[in-house]
Amino acid sequence: MLSLERLRVLRAVARTGSVTAAAAELHVTTSAVSQQLAKLERESGTALVERSGRGIRLTDSAHVLARHADAILAMAERAQADVDAQAGAVAGRLVLASLPTATRGLAAPALRRLADAHPALHVELTEADTTESIPALAQGAVDLVIANDWSNAPLATPDGLAKTRLVEDIADVAVPAGHALAGARGAAVRLAQLGTGPWICGAPGVSCHDWLAFTLRSAGIEPRFALTANEYATQLSLVAAGLGFAVMPRLGRGQVPAGVRMIAVQPTLHRNIYALWRTTTARRPAIGAAVSALREAASRADNA
Repeated sequence: MLSLERLRVLRAVARTGSVTAAAAELHVTTSAVSQQLAKLERESGTALVERSGRGIRLTDSAHVLARHADAILAMAERAQADVDAQAGAVAGRLVLASLPTATRGLAAPALRRLADAHPALHVELTEADTTESIPALAQGAVDLVIANDWSNAPLATPDGLAKTRLVEDIADVAVPAGHALAGARGAAVRLAQLGTGPWICGAPGVSCHDWLAFTLRSAGIEPRFALTANEYATQLSLVAAGLGFAVMPRLGRGQVPAGVRMIAVQPTLHRNIYALWRTTTARRPAIGAAVSALREAASRADNA
């Protein structure tokens, strides 16, 4: 009989391409992954890995089994969700991946509410950009995701995932206090007025960076990204030092440091914040309870 846990390990190795990356995704050691693969070889009666330089490579048989693992694990997940729904208990383990700003603005109060209302539910939280969390959700590495898109760059939802919008989040542009447009706090400015930058943003490949580059180029501006920092608090510190501008959503923003002015932009910059989960877990009470807690937190969020 094939072990579901070992099939999950094989699927992670097949998706990530290495034992090291699979171990990081599954939050286990590389030796644990190797041991699970060795045991799965004995269970399946076929070789699943072969040496390739200093690493390993999955065999053709392993890739066949990994494809079956997707269907097997989805069926097992759906069955467990049905059992949980029948029992009606909000319990067990739930892994949530969230944007940092949504962690502060939504997840923190939602997790407090869940802990008070459902002490048998153990929630594990990890922060991840949308570009990382959506694939992790699709592959079963996490159970629930808080992700975002921007009004001019809608989020594509892969097959097998469901989503609900939690809140619309407006963004301003942070500029140094001495900037010529810093006095325009009462009136909106056009993004083109800020020109090529220098802009401070997340690293290339992070959703906010790619969106900002796309938006500025669509307005005929070739942006100059002077500095990259993925945390908004760090970006604000760099703006305060007079090193550039940064797009700053209001959700989870926190205190604006001295030396920074927020200016509104016309047309308004706004992003949508979503909760996403796998359709196979839709009937699981823990998913419903977590999404409800996030909706409650979103209704109270100060991002206007």
